[in-house]
Amino acid sequence: MYKFRGSILLSMALVTLSCGAGAQVAAPPEPQNLVRLSATGTVEAQQDWLSVVLSITRQGSDASTVQNQLREALESAESALKKTAQPGAMEVHSGAFSLLPRLGKDGKINGWIGSSELILEGSDFSRISIAAAKAQPLVISSLGFGLSRAARSQLETQAQTLAIDSFKRKAAQIAQGFGFASYTLREVSVGAVSQMGEPIQQNMDGDPRAMAAASRPVPVESGKSAVGVMVSGSLQLK
Repeated sequence: MYKFRGSILLSMALVTLSCGAGAQVAAPPEPQNLVRLSATGTVEAQQDWLSVVLSITRQGSDASTVQNQLREALESAESALKKTAQPGAMEVHSGAFSLLPRLGKDGKINGWIGSSELILEGSDFSRISIAAAKAQPLVISSLGFGLSRAARSQLETQAQTLAIDSFKRKAAQIAQGFGFASYTLREVSVGAVSQMGEPIQQNMDGDPRAMAAASRPVPVESGKSAVGVMVSGSLQLK
């Protein structure tokens, strides 16, 4: 009985030693003829999304009074704007809100000043422009153009196709240039490039002419945005 167990233990020890010896075998040689490569595809399109920021400012000696004035003005304007709102065409939502102490020459608080925003955004530029001009007592403080999610997604798909085609073309050229018949793709990564052509922003704060014209529709004309996708990876030339 005991001799039998001893033989089992001896066999296990031999197997362990054998495995240990195998672990000391030299590592496989480092791969050779590797090339790293990257390529970018870019697509440009007309901006199809408009964002308009409407703002209101109130001040007074009592913080609660100022806050109530802002709330009443926002509720009234938002109620009127939502009558012409339509998903995708013109959407209405709240923006920034602030209520800060107003300091006198002696450095002490002598009142409060508050401001709040409503944001109109969508693809119907005319609808948004007309609605923003009628959103009294709020005034247009800034506007900007960009790309809708649907448009950006479509452009990214197109840019990705261009980037992959460019990567494959460069890979074939490099393999041929170094005298190899072909290549194998070892690893690859695909990612969007930071937006090129940032959304156009027009800030109207402090411009008396803009403030005076706030009750009239603002002429709007979008520009273009470019979306890029980068493909990078390594090739095994063979």
